[in-house]
Amino acid sequence: MKKVVLTLLLVIGSLIATAQVDTVGYSRFRFGGYGEMLGQFMDYGNNRFAGTSDGSPRGYRAAVSIPRFVLAFDYKFNSKWILGAEIEFEAGGVGSAVELESSENGEYETEIEKGGEVALEQLHITRLITRGINIRVGHLIVPVGLTNAHHEPINFFGPTRPQAETSLLPSTWHETGLELFGSFGRGFDWRAMIVAGLNANGFDKNEWIIGGTPGYFEVDNFTSPGYVGRIDYSGVKGLRTGVSAYYCHDTGRNADKDHFYSAVGRIPVWIATWDAQYRSKWITARANITFGGVGNSAKLSDANRMLSNKSPYSRLVPIAKNAFGAGVEAGVNIKKFTPFARYEYYNPQFRGEKGQTMDSRLEVSQWQVGLDWFALPNLVVKGAWVSRQIGGGKYNSENEFQIGIAYIGWFVRK
Repeated sequence: MKKVVLTLLLVIGSLIATAQVDTVGYSRFRFGGYGEMLGQFMDYGNNRFAGTSDGSPRGYRAAVSIPRFVLAFDYKFNSKWILGAEIEFEAGGVGSAVELESSENGEYETEIEKGGEVALEQLHITRLITRGINIRVGHLIVPVGLTNAHHEPINFFGPTRPQAETSLLPSTWHETGLELFGSFGRGFDWRAMIVAGLNANGFDKNEWIIGGTPGYFEVDNFTSPGYVGRIDYSGVKGLRTGVSAYYCHDTGRNADKDHFYSAVGRIPVWIATWDAQYRSKWITARANITFGGVGNSAKLSDANRMLSNKSPYSRLVPIAKNAFGAGVEAGVNIKKFTPFARYEYYNPQFRGEKGQTMDSRLEVSQWQVGLDWFALPNLVVKGAWVSRQIGGGKYNSENEFQIGIAYIGWFVRK
């Protein structure tokens, strides 16, 4: 492994010495960001888990929130070396800080507890080399799926991000590591990454592998890294389509405590996605498919059930062997207005190992219709009606009206 890394660094070093590539759009720095505000009015509360056929009490069926407020900054040291950073304020709060006390028999200690999160979403240095290959190192967006690769709020219809992906994958998914990227041929772009791998302590039945993203502690475990690849094609006018993949050889080796999964064996995770977008004067359409697997999920579920109740993890099991999600949306562009419709299916309990019983309340088939009004090119007001069918129709449907406003832009360019 060390020889491979050394060889890679030598190749990159030789390319850096000879390449000449520049960027456009600003001379020295730019500052901006994006944000979203959301109102939700529900006829059910959370009826899948409330324990009654009527869902949650009526006092808990409306909500307002600031899902995210992001500040972005790019700075050119020169035409080839670029610093990029993003800080995300999620749900208007400050996240909890968790410390693992080795001096107290490995107990979890929560120092601050409050809803919401402040997260460093991106912090990286980019070295532009050639059209074919460039390098970036730092805290990076993991471009697995349509939403992670294109997560800004003007890149999806409706007030909320597509749930066929965000119910299965971290969003926005960001990890620390190394990225190589570039373009080739006519319309092909590629990205390859090695990043901090997922931690199996955080896997659960509700959100599959989402809770396994590092970040609870001051440093990330890099024992078993994650490998990411993505290829996009945009050689046809208005069309962009791409595939992406993620693989971690053993997420159990990234656990908080050594040997926690010694009786489980290896816990690999793989994810594969396809997505596409088509834009013309009159039509905007998008589609995506996500499918993935977790190895040894039955034994993993038994182990996670025994996690300390002071840990920051949910301990909800069983964890599925496979998760699946797919969605398609289309809108008609009528001046500043875009009426749209979206269909999604997602199931973090899609398939289990022998002996596991999956929770059918997590299988969702969802329709959404709405209207986006672009009051300005970079400011949009969104409204949508959502209807979810649960467990193939075995449970009460969930209906919801959403309204939101979102913006994106570079405020200062120099």
